[in-house]
Amino acid sequence: MKKPSIKSIAILTVASSLVASCSLIKDVNYTVTPSPLEMHGDSVRVKVDVTFPQKGLNKKASIEITPMLGNNALNSVLIMGEKSTGNGTTILYKPGGVVTYEDVIAYKPDMENAELTVSGRVMKGGVEKMMTPTKKIADGTIITPLLVNKDFKVALEKDQHVNVREEVYTAQINYLKGKSDLQAGELDKESLRSFEKWLGEAQNNPKIKIKSIQIVGYASPEGEENKNNTLSSDRANTGKTTSILLAKNARNEVAGKEIYSLFGRGEDYDGFKVELEKSAMDQDEKQLVIRVLEMYKDPIQRETEMRNMAKTFTYLDNTIFPKLRRAEIKVTYETTGHSDDTYLVIAKTNPEKLGVEELLYAASLQSNLAEKVLIYTACEKLYPVDHRAYNNEGVLLFTQGKLADAEIKFEKALSVKESGIVKNNLAAVAGAKGDLKKAKELLDKSNGAGVEGNYNNGIISIVQGNYSKANSSFGDTKTFNKALAQVLIKNYESAIATVNASSDASSAQGYYLKAIAYAHLDKVDECVKALQASISKDASFKAKMIRDREFLKFAANENFIAISK
Repeated sequence: MKKPSIKSIAILTVASSLVASCSLIKDVNYTVTPSPLEMHGDSVRVKVDVTFPQKGLNKKASIEITPMLGNNALNSVLIMGEKSTGNGTTILYKPGGVVTYEDVIAYKPDMENAELTVSGRVMKGGVEKMMTPTKKIADGTIITPLLVNKDFKVALEKDQHVNVREEVYTAQINYLKGKSDLQAGELDKESLRSFEKWLGEAQNNPKIKIKSIQIVGYASPEGEENKNNTLSSDRANTGKTTSILLAKNARNEVAGKEIYSLFGRGEDYDGFKVELEKSAMDQDEKQLVIRVLEMYKDPIQRETEMRNMAKTFTYLDNTIFPKLRRAEIKVTYETTGHSDDTYLVIAKTNPEKLGVEELLYAASLQSNLAEKVLIYTACEKLYPVDHRAYNNEGVLLFTQGKLADAEIKFEKALSVKESGIVKNNLAAVAGAKGDLKKAKELLDKSNGAGVEGNYNNGIISIVQGNYSKANSSFGDTKTFNKALAQVLIKNYESAIATVNASSDASSAQGYYLKAIAYAHLDKVDECVKALQASISKDASFKAKMIRDREFLKFAANENFIAISK
């Protein structure tokens, strides 16, 4: 009898294996969502629906499926026939069924242009019968979130300098009881002498502009109310006459201007309470007078009750009432500071002559970085308890890429005062150094950091895979990162509009992001044109385009192929 050859034995073995496999498992289908795979956060989530047809898995068989993303193995899953034993998911023989497999794997660069494959180890009775052929089930991996610009923003602390300020000068005229005429010697009193002097100085100071003069007449709270009302108005009129006289003496032009407003306030009970509280009167007596004022609303009865307290009334009449028989002159005026050029000169030559707000303002005017640093340094020495100069110098250092020096300044600012802006700036330093965990911790504590803080939070949110939050954080800004967030939340038309309104409208990365948006909108011609423009700006985008799974569906398009060469 002729012996079988080795070749024939091998053929028989393979045939037997195929027959065995067909009897154990058949027609398994794999559906991957999403396909191609996508990277979000720092990982790739894999979801596969493994579908077995009717009588697709032998009752006593099981299969251990192992997905691979390129060279990276994912967790295996065991699927068992209804009479098989083990720690897996059971599929009924007659109806078949679906097993959903999910796993998450940390992203690695070699996953960008990799394939998701599966292979299976088929067993029966605990004995391996065969290995299923390796099968591609999806492409990997879309990594569009990695396009995020980690251009963290820092913010200046603003000065509170106001170059034109509204201020008030006050003077007072006192009158005798029941009188409204100017008493002898009143013009020689300190209040009016100082007022006349101020009017003269104001006339000769171009930085002072008088806007209005209000004169209010008052009467003390004794006597007839109607007479006191008239008396207070008469005192306002006398106050105006006196004010004009003093302006003429000072040769101030307001003497001839109609900028006066007069008011007669009648009996000054509010002023009375203030002067009473300041007086040396016994506290019990004060409380008694206050009770009388509050108990009796009728002015005649109120005065009668006060007069009944003879000793107390005598004290009031001699000490407090005279202070209330008056006219108050209130001059509202504007003062203008130095010109911007003058601020810059003083800040450079005599910084000690400027306040902290003026120095910070001068620094904001200076365009020369070295001169700006000198102003901030002077401010730090003169006003060491104000954190803003330290912070703002840190901003200058950050923009020059001097991260270590910037961090020192920001830390100093924070040691002087807790500030959300400074914490945001420290977060920007951490982010620029690649320490996104620290950046996130600082941003979480930087309430009130404004637009820059929101922008930085948007960057972190993209990195973490929270695209809706990123989109909200970027607000209405027209930036590349805002457009990227819109792409990631599938708002493609808005993303294109945002890029076109941004400074990246004609940049290589701007065109590339628009190409991705066009690809999702199935606008192949616009996509190809945008890719061409991107490559013309930066040739490195050609290699990226070829690897990028965002354009996989256009791989056979002749125009796409043409620009890939």
